[in-house]
Amino acid sequence: TSILLLNCYLLHAQTTYVPDDNFEQALIDLGYDDVLDDYVVTDSISGVTSLTISNYQNEESFISDLTGIQDFTALTYLNCAYNSLTTLDMSSNTALTYLQNFGNELTSLNVSGNTALVELHCGKNELTSLDVTNNTSLTILGAQRNSFTSLDLSNNTSLVYLYLKEGALTSLTVSNNTALEY
Repeated sequence: TSILLLNCYLLHAQTTYVPDDNFEQALIDLGYDDVLDDYVVTDSISGVTSLTISNYQNEESFISDLTGIQDFTALTYLNCAYNSLTTLDMSSNTALTYLQNFGNELTSLNVSGNTALVELHCGKNELTSLDVTNNTSLTILGAQRNSFTSLDLSNNTSLVYLYLKEGALTSLTVSNNTALEY
């Protein structure tokens, strides 16, 4: 009877596709998965609120794809710094308040659905554009060492700390950012 129940559970368990072996191995190491097979049981990750997978190296390569992160629906904190990510779409993770992806190879970052985002650290990447117009709760933005030449901060009136050194900006208007201290 218990084998039948287990088989019924496994047949009906929803899974999340995680094609990057290093990302899935990190999830195994953290106890959210147990077999390296490109799939994670969605119920085991949907309630996770904090995930740190920075500088995650396995067999001399880093995490390069976070496909599957969209099913971490309760995620409020993500640190995926110092990996080999080139694109990152966090728009489905609407509870997210903290995102650190510093030191990757990002050319694309989507945080358009993250209206609760308070801190964003996306410096030392290869971003040619950054759209934070929907992130009106943002108080800290670290976007230094990127390649974008313009940045619209007019909606980010809660911004207190702004780090933009060593970038390609040609001009910046912060007249709406009255809370800005640094």
